Amino acid sequence: MIPGDPARIILGSRASPEAVAAMRDRLGLDQPALQQYLTYMSKVIRGDFGESISYKVPVSKLILEHAPVTGFLAVYVIALAVPIALILGMLAARYRGTWVDHLIRMLSVLGMTMPVFWLAILMLRLFSIDLGWFPVSGYGQGFLGHLHHLFLPAVSISIWMIPVLVRNLRASIVQQSVADYVLAGRAKGLTERHIFTHHILKNASLPTLNLFGVLVAYLIGGTVIVELVYALPGLGLLMFNAILGRDYPIIQGLTLFYALATVVITLVTDILSGLIDPRVKA
Repeated sequence: MIPGDPARIILGSRASPEAVAAMRDRLGLDQPALQQYLTYMSKVIRGDFGESISYKVPVSKLILEHAPVTGFLAVYVIALAVPIALILGMLAARYRGTWVDHLIRMLSVLGMTMPVFWLAILMLRLFSIDLGWFPVSGYGQGFLGHLHHLFLPAVSISIWMIPVLVRNLRASIVQQSVADYVLAGRAKGLTERHIFTHHILKNASLPTLNLFGVLVAYLIGGTVIVELVYALPGLGLLMFNAILGRDYPIIQGLTLFYALATVVITLVTDILSGLIDPRVKA
């Protein structure tokens, strides 16, 4: 239903019609669409995503080879963004209406308006090409090598991710600060620190945790541009090359992988929300 014939792509534009027909028969492309779908899904259940047209190896093997790069980058971004976002969000809410709040909110708006690809290119030019502090491309060797090579890509994504979390956390804390249970706690003589850490922050973290789950799911499948800029051999670069080469098995396999990762992340987020607030389980 989309342009392009996998059999023609495999054999090349000069292949004879007989050779193309034989290849379509070997791939099962001459069968009805429903039969093709059922055959493909039965293989997927067994972990078989087919064979790549370009690389001539199983798609599952390619995913396993490239997933660690994207996974390491996602964890790196989380490790950078979450602590900073928590601190800035709490400061903005604590000093609401002051110059601290205005400054953090202004920086948040600025960070959200900067395109990630433009920021990645800018940082690559400044810190890698001009100053030579970081590598231009690659994944590096060993844990420290990965940290060094992926620092600029992680910072590029974090600068976009931090403002989103800050704005959400600030709004949640401000909303919870005027709730009835806060007034009741003050009437009982509880300290402001106890009220904030044991009640306000706990309830305010639920919306931010749900948003965080969405952002993590985006990190798994939305790092294509950053991986292209820094030439990182991750899933994003694999997907990009597959789209250019019309490597349909890779595209289908990665799409299912992204969907499965999103489901797992959403499930983990829901479980954590239930642990923080038992009322969510109901």
